[in-house]
Amino acid sequence: ALSLAGLASACASVGVPPGGPEDEKPPAIGSVRPESGAVVPGWKDDITIQFDEVVDEMSVGGGAGGGLERQVLLSPVRGTVKVGWHRSHISVKPREGWKRRVYRLEILPGFLDLRRNRLDSGQTVLFSPGPAIGKARIGGIALQWIEQRFMPRALIEAVPLPDSVGYLTLADSGGQFNLENLAPGRYIVYATVDENGDRRRGFREAYDSTIVRLDSSSNVALYTFPHDTIPPRVRSATYADSITARVEFTQALDPTVKLDTTHLRVLALPDSTPVAVARVFTARQFDSVSTAERARADSLRELQDTAGRADTTGGARPGRQRPQLPPTVPPPPSARGAQQPAEPKGGGPPVDTTLVRRLLAMRPAPSDKYVVRMVRPFKPETRYVVRVLLATNLVGVKGSGEVGFTVPKPTPAD
Repeated sequence: ALSLAGLASACASVGVPPGGPEDEKPPAIGSVRPESGAVVPGWKDDITIQFDEVVDEMSVGGGAGGGLERQVLLSPVRGTVKVGWHRSHISVKPREGWKRRVYRLEILPGFLDLRRNRLDSGQTVLFSPGPAIGKARIGGIALQWIEQRFMPRALIEAVPLPDSVGYLTLADSGGQFNLENLAPGRYIVYATVDENGDRRRGFREAYDSTIVRLDSSSNVALYTFPHDTIPPRVRSATYADSITARVEFTQALDPTVKLDTTHLRVLALPDSTPVAVARVFTARQFDSVSTAERARADSLRELQDTAGRADTTGGARPGRQRPQLPPTVPPPPSARGAQQPAEPKGGGPPVDTTLVRRLLAMRPAPSDKYVVRMVRPFKPETRYVVRVLLATNLVGVKGSGEVGFTVPKPTPAD
């Protein structure tokens, strides 16, 4: 019996001791070695993050790397980072070893204790095995150009040229970021939609970049989009109403290269007779024009009703001023296209939606959906072909193609 009891005791896992008041406080960072701002020539050891209690070995789990590797962001590093668990402290070291450069360690929120209490704050540590720590900064905001919104948790990388590895951080829930204590010089700054969570700029992931000549401080806006090297193709065409058809492409097109009647043609089958096209709109432009036309019609009806009530004879009175109607051409849709929450989810800082709209309005919005308006109505029960010549995507790759659609039989009147 004594042997069995001893065996059971030896095999028991380490857990939270029973009894006593329940612990509701999250783990706290007691110290980090080396301290932030330290210059330690010839440093060979691990960075040590000391907590005030035992932390969970699998604090976040899932994703690329999983576990504690997801809780720290060490840069600039070429390759992977080794993160070790030692009950109440964590060790961090690049697998390539320490180089003669200034390092930035970002301890992210999310550490858990054994009762699953979560640490919701983070900390940034800078230290150097040799060079002096700089005082310059790069800040800014990451935007999704096609979706017309800010990019929460975007992966930000500032690479000092001519080097090939850079300093990493994550944008906050409003897409804003701030990298401090950088050395002056030329940097290439990337913002990436890190879809797989591996904290690397993937070949198929949307990103944007810009060159920054950093003296003391610089702010940038980055408009992420997929850098697709495959030519754009026409995905589908559908009948919308008697004079319009909707066309969708496999990817967004360059908004600075206008898709007009010289690049898009409509042919009537079976003899491929060209049909006159009045104008080609993006979906956003067409929705804005339709809204303006409806507002103009409503205003005109209201004006007529008011005039009818005020003058039952129907005659115009001398000196009466005609009310001004809304303009037929609406303001640019991109200025109104950012559908943003006033405050991001997750309790982050409030987002300056005015700034987001202003930045998005500085560039025309890309679109993969277009509306073709005809000069004359389509013929019922007729097959048409939309032929596109040299459509240009966002990286300048051109593609051509065609797709057909059928105009249905008109619905008989009730």
